[in-house]
Amino acid sequence: MLTLFEKILFILAALATLYAAYWVVNRIAHIIKRGQGKIDWSVGRKRAISALKKVIILQPTWQIRIGPSILHALVAWAFLFYLLINTVDALEALLTGFSFSEALGSLGGPFRLTADLLSVGALIGMGALLLRRFVAKSPDLTARKDIFINPKARSGIRRDSAIVGAFIIIHIGSRFLGQSVAIAEEGGDVWQPFASAVANLWTNFSAQNLAILSHIFFWLAIGTIMAFIPYFLYSKHIHLFFAPLNFSIKPERRSMGALSPLDFEDESIEQFGAARLEDLGWEQLMDGYACIMCNRCQQVCPAYNTGKVLSPAALEINKRYFMNYEGARLAKGEPSEKTLLEFMIKPEAIWACTTCGACIEICPLGNEPMRDIIDIRRDQVLMENNFPEQLQTAFRGMERTYNPWNVSSAERMKWAEGLNVPTVDQNPDPDILWWVGCAPSTDARAQKTARAFAEILNTAGVNYAVLGEKEQCTGDSARRAGNEYLFYELATANVEMLNEVSAPRIVTTCPHCLHTIQNEYPDFGGNYQVVHHTQLIEELISNGKLKVKGDQNASVTFHDPCYLGRQNGIYEEPRQLINAVGDSLIEMPQSHEHSFCCGAGGAQMWKEEEEGTERINTHRFHEAQETGADVLAVGCPFCMIMLDDAKKDANSEMQVLDVAEILVKQLENEVSS
Repeated sequence: MLTLFEKILFILAALATLYAAYWVVNRIAHIIKRGQGKIDWSVGRKRAISALKKVIILQPTWQIRIGPSILHALVAWAFLFYLLINTVDALEALLTGFSFSEALGSLGGPFRLTADLLSVGALIGMGALLLRRFVAKSPDLTARKDIFINPKARSGIRRDSAIVGAFIIIHIGSRFLGQSVAIAEEGGDVWQPFASAVANLWTNFSAQNLAILSHIFFWLAIGTIMAFIPYFLYSKHIHLFFAPLNFSIKPERRSMGALSPLDFEDESIEQFGAARLEDLGWEQLMDGYACIMCNRCQQVCPAYNTGKVLSPAALEINKRYFMNYEGARLAKGEPSEKTLLEFMIKPEAIWACTTCGACIEICPLGNEPMRDIIDIRRDQVLMENNFPEQLQTAFRGMERTYNPWNVSSAERMKWAEGLNVPTVDQNPDPDILWWVGCAPSTDARAQKTARAFAEILNTAGVNYAVLGEKEQCTGDSARRAGNEYLFYELATANVEMLNEVSAPRIVTTCPHCLHTIQNEYPDFGGNYQVVHHTQLIEELISNGKLKVKGDQNASVTFHDPCYLGRQNGIYEEPRQLINAVGDSLIEMPQSHEHSFCCGAGGAQMWKEEEEGTERINTHRFHEAQETGADVLAVGCPFCMIMLDDAKKDANSEMQVLDVAEILVKQLENEVSS
């Protein structure tokens, strides 16, 4: 197809493109290597099928925005197939007489049909997406003006979108038109219905003019991609390459919210937490390149949705633009000139995060902006001693009385007065160790849940025990507030005690305790089987140890606690218990993995909520009210406290009850002696 001169020109252009691409890729690789930790490539083998499935099916994108997701899929699938098409076109141009379609034999037709359909699909999809951004100006693709975003990013995102959109339309459009010219030269092709239809445009063109058109469309298609590749690696669309990497080699997590410990035994470590870009993990730097800037994380963030100045999307966008414009220093091994709080996120934003995990759950690429925020908190607390003053009371309580309420350990069993609740001293060989938790032990409202659960356990005749005065805070709030050393002290002491007790199973009414003991204590030598109280109650009913009347007739909506649902995948057992007592379950619009936070997580329980347009618990309670349900059921003491407060503020008659409180009233069997 190409003349000798064109072949030489093509090879020289391809070599120039490869050199420029190599230079950019090498720079990016050096920047990522500056991050903390080492890549474990072996995990990629285990995840190969899963990663391939996510890339091909685009599985993570289908949670929200179905319309735009379909349009995006048309473009993405075409891009994947065009990796093959462009290779084939280059070979056919360089190798005289070579035809890939003919070499495929009977598969040549389906190959041409797929290319034809995907080309048209991509042109439609890209055109609609450009209209959505530049004409409709979808609010999903922007952030409020009070959100801190690099000025270069605010204009750069639109510029990149325009350039990439134009490239895709020119590249795929030229190739599609080139196929239509070939059909006009050689005759119709039933396997290319759309290109055949367009071929009618060239009916009156001479053979010479068709040949000229063929060369023009070839160079537009291949030339644009060779010219674009180096720029492509700087744009947000590099996520097409980083998506498979994120899915394949991200560090393994026991849970999306499980944090990695800091090594306080290594005296050579001078920096705890992240102050500068190179203090983040390599995977956190890779997140910046993987980010598609779709703002889905921002769309589900409870802080952003209630007017706080936190946008997890802005965090990743700022990270990307900093690496693009100032990453040369990092690539050379030099320290970055600005701190993370100077270019990536403002101080008030890091303290607005509830660590709910919604940003991680929704991200189509598996990015984890929540981890960046916690690492910055660690730096601020451990290195700078700079944190909201209200947290000091909780820290002091955990240090002195081993609970953030600052209640004496001697009062830890007062909630159980009048109940038969054995301690491990009284029952040293329990089948179940009940980790009561700080809230049910000390907060008046949460104590009602503990008493209800104790009655359920006694009714079912469960062989259980509690730690009593030996129990202390798991350290969840300390860790998520950035006070990793305080968490370290609590965790090591708790693991030592739990290993001595050696109970077969642990049950807790607090998802934060469950999450910490099950997913984070293994790093300290504590490996335990932990269940939530709703799981144990459902098990007791299934085994016939509990009998429920099932004649209650109230309407109930269930609030999925972040650390029960998103963080640990426990959704069905609480709902099964609500159904078991005969209540009518009404789901809130934001439920299951899309549940809206109560506002207590991330140590928000112990500080004033950052300034915004609405309190997070108020927002969530209004959602519950809109269902028209009689009862708002919860499965977490923090959620109970926050939503009960919102109920009082709203002067609502809706009851806020733990699932255990709902069920205990419906028991048929007598309390076991």
